[in-house]
Amino acid sequence: MTEIERKFLLKNTDFLKDLNGTRITQGYLTTDKERTVRVRIKGEKAFLTIKGKSNASGLSRYEWEKEITTQEAEELLQLCLPGVIDKTRYEIAIEKHVWEIDIFHGENNGLTLAEIELQSETEPFSKPEWIDKEVTGDVRYYNSYISEKPFCEW
Repeated sequence: MTEIERKFLLKNTDFLKDLNGTRITQGYLTTDKERTVRVRIKGEKAFLTIKGKSNASGLSRYEWEKEITTQEAEELLQLCLPGVIDKTRYEIAIEKHVWEIDIFHGENNGLTLAEIELQSETEPFSKPEWIDKEVTGDVRYYNSYISEKPFCEW
């Protein structure tokens, strides 16, 4: 399956104060430029995800994901590269899209990102007022990158 998403920085996070988020812990078995293999525990569920290389625009890439048990994920996290990511995700539905807002913790504290998944690279969508600069395709904002070079070191 091809994943098409755009990624943005946020102007502020005030709009999240009354919402409940889901804690996410994720690590990488590989962060090779051609493919990443991610282990994620999201709330009570866990996943193993393989992502291919992004296209030239950074908007699209192949993604394969399989739900696994949290016990399997916890075991696989022990094999992951250093730099496990800890974040809280908020999901906000606006019109026909869901925005995923990630508030990072630990070494990536201070980094906040919003992502929107689309059906095509040219699909129109409404940008909420809290959206700031687009960073789609900027590898510094890939989770695999910040697992190796955390935001506190920028």
